[in-house]
Amino acid sequence: MNPTQGQRHLIWLYPGYLNKALDAETWLATTDELRQMGWDVLLVSAGPLGRQFIGDTEIYCVPMPNIYLVRQLVFHLGIYWLLLRFRSRMDIILFDQISAVWLLPVKLVSKLMRKRHPLLVIDIRSLHMPSLRHQGFKGLLRGKFQEYIRREASHWVNGYLTITARLADFIQTPRDMLWGTWPSGVSLELFERAQQAHRWPSQKDPVRLIYIGTLNVERNLMNLCRAVDLANSEGVSYELWLVGDGDERQSLVEYATGTQERIKIKRPVPHAEIPQLLTQAHVGVLPFPDEIKFQVSSPIKLFEYMAAGIPILATRINCHTDVIGEGKYVFWAETADLSGLFEALKLVWQNRDMLKDMGALASSAARSWTWHESALKLSRALEYGLERN
Repeated sequence: MNPTQGQRHLIWLYPGYLNKALDAETWLATTDELRQMGWDVLLVSAGPLGRQFIGDTEIYCVPMPNIYLVRQLVFHLGIYWLLLRFRSRMDIILFDQISAVWLLPVKLVSKLMRKRHPLLVIDIRSLHMPSLRHQGFKGLLRGKFQEYIRREASHWVNGYLTITARLADFIQTPRDMLWGTWPSGVSLELFERAQQAHRWPSQKDPVRLIYIGTLNVERNLMNLCRAVDLANSEGVSYELWLVGDGDERQSLVEYATGTQERIKIKRPVPHAEIPQLLTQAHVGVLPFPDEIKFQVSSPIKLFEYMAAGIPILATRINCHTDVIGEGKYVFWAETADLSGLFEALKLVWQNRDMLKDMGALASSAARSWTWHESALKLSRALEYGLERN
């Protein structure tokens, strides 16, 4: 993008490959929205050096080798060169916990030169809390590093952003440094076709459930499979599609082989193909347990299920209730164990003739959770930080 006179300049760092990220829409869609609001956004990702496009979104790439620990050193050395090149376009540098330590030299140089800008803002969007059995040494090291950053970054950053207010409270963000919160969102236009293309089940058809996301053990997917299996043994008819990859994938595949294809484990699909996948489903499932890493989150797939016009089966935890509230398009699982999920499935079956109407309510509710609304919150938070500094 070519900046114009009077624009606010934002350099936004993503220390990984955006073209491979499952949640890439968080950065890509929000960048598009911010640019339409008048921001000059330089979105930086790992990749072949220079300007690239992911879809219609222009980004700038810096090389990153595939060598543990060394890759972040090389990437951020490239970032220093980039910041020097674009030094006249730096009001704010926005980054996550991985980049925080690497940007400390930028703060020191700014102080030595007595410059107010760039302002360094750390954006915290998740907690690193994998299953202790599966995280390994690298996961343990990453978790300890993020704990350190959350504790110490207030000494050199200018402000904090978080995905939810609950996350800000949990990590005890200094109130005078919290610029704001901005949740996940959805691109409604991408899912409009899905709203019109559903074929809803008749009284004799199976109800097809779908989960799209990471297939990790902490996501509680094995309990979901067992609940579906139990429900089918009681004389009802469900199919379950689990779409994604993760550390529990093989165990889920092995379990699914004994279910007469009632449960299917599917490979991840590009984000642009998710709407088409959702047209073939009747209920979107979010079976997460009542744990802090889920309580403080803002799950993108919740908004995508809603925008696609399908009802939700979700555990009654904060990240779901904060969005859905008293909405009439959800089947609540009061607990995340086998019993809680099984009872929720019974409710779905008893109300399967209401699925179409519930889906319409879900799509209507999704209008309040677009990437445009999320970017507005982010823009206001950044403007607030600029004004106070």
